Amino acid sequence: MPKTKTQYVCQTCGTKSLKWQGKCNACGEWNTFVEELVERVKSEERGRKLSGAGETAKPLPLQHIDVDEGFRLKTGINEFDRVLGGGIVPGETVMIGGDPGIGKSTLLLQVVDKLSKLQKDGQGKCLYVTGEESAQQIKLRAERLGIRSNNLYIYAETDVLAILDQIEKTKPVLTVIDSIQTMFLSEITSAPGSVSQVRESAARLTYLAKREKLPLFLIGHVTKEGSIAGPMTLEHMVDAVLYFEGDMQRQYRLLRAVKNRFGSTQEIGIFEMQGSGLEEVEDASKAFLDTHYVHHSGSVVTANLEGTRPLLLEVQSLVSPTNFGMPQRRSSGLDPNRLALILAILEKRQGMAISSQDVFLNIAGGIKVVEPSIDLSVAIAVASSFREVPVDPKTMVLGELGLSGEVRAVSQIGPRIAEAARLGFKQVIIPYGNLKAVSMMPDAPVEILGVKTLSEAVGLLVPR
Repeated sequence: MPKTKTQYVCQTCGTKSLKWQGKCNACGEWNTFVEELVERVKSEERGRKLSGAGETAKPLPLQHIDVDEGFRLKTGINEFDRVLGGGIVPGETVMIGGDPGIGKSTLLLQVVDKLSKLQKDGQGKCLYVTGEESAQQIKLRAERLGIRSNNLYIYAETDVLAILDQIEKTKPVLTVIDSIQTMFLSEITSAPGSVSQVRESAARLTYLAKREKLPLFLIGHVTKEGSIAGPMTLEHMVDAVLYFEGDMQRQYRLLRAVKNRFGSTQEIGIFEMQGSGLEEVEDASKAFLDTHYVHHSGSVVTANLEGTRPLLLEVQSLVSPTNFGMPQRRSSGLDPNRLALILAILEKRQGMAISSQDVFLNIAGGIKVVEPSIDLSVAIAVASSFREVPVDPKTMVLGELGLSGEVRAVSQIGPRIAEAARLGFKQVIIPYGNLKAVSMMPDAPVEILGVKTLSEAVGLLVPR
């Protein structure tokens, strides 16, 4: 009999080794190597296993391939469709991850419910495969969410071959796998959730989705670092990777795309968690500024551009004398390195003695901002709290800061100003370099002032 061969596979990055190692040399994680049997399969047999059929695909001339660019499945949830690029593409495979309990299963259960109720254009059955809960538990959640669709099928199964057979039989308009880490193939000896099982299970499901043009959603667990658990090849296999973000203590949830072959990765979807499930937030700017109209120091409004949608956000700062030798620097929603850079500019160019002060910064609403256009608003918020001079709550501040204290122009200034005008703001402080673009806009019902340097903005908004 042939000798059984084994190998050790890192459960974090998928690196293989002939012997056990305490630390993975590739990803640096400790105690992640697990012993697995080596399965030697001929290439032609592997192709049949992956496809589930004996025939192989044939190459086609590019001109003979029919594509309907306008056909996308509309889920009826506008925020969800926005993130996907306008809807679900036939045969698309999407991975969605997020912290436990953030609402991934709730969101996709509402999506398949909406789709299963759309009978026109051939839309009908939806299949929800659960490997973590029983069908009865899903039923209880569905009743709490008010879901009673006759075309929504619940399938409690973890065997990938059985799931593939059901998908081929029922031809659902959308299939959800909850979650990919619970799926297994009996021909692979490792346990469910291992790198080999996750990789092969996702490969089989993805191939069927492409071959039959049936959209597929995979729910994935995340690691403590926030990335989807399993090998990185898992993210390369799928067409889109979405992350469902939010604070468990807050009601707002953000759906963000980090990869999308059929749309932009700049759009976000905003939802509010309620007792009846996730509700779309149609006017996000108004929701995030709900309690802003209080006249106090350290509060400034700015406009952050998420894809094509401007969001007005409140930047809050608190500056107080430190009681320790090393002052604290804490930020929520902004990169701490960016905050440290802005504080250094304030101290060097404005002469503010912030080195002896504790500085706390918060982007209200739990939004994480990476766009540099909020630099000026952060600097003004810190200066306002440091000098105890409130900024007019009807003023919006925009601009990117350079190391010499100059205010640089930002992109898409028109939609940002229009959003501020819609919400009743009276004054907008923008970079001087954007005034030319603003002059070509129709008359806006707000006062627009351009500033060239940080000193000019500080003197205008938070004078001594």
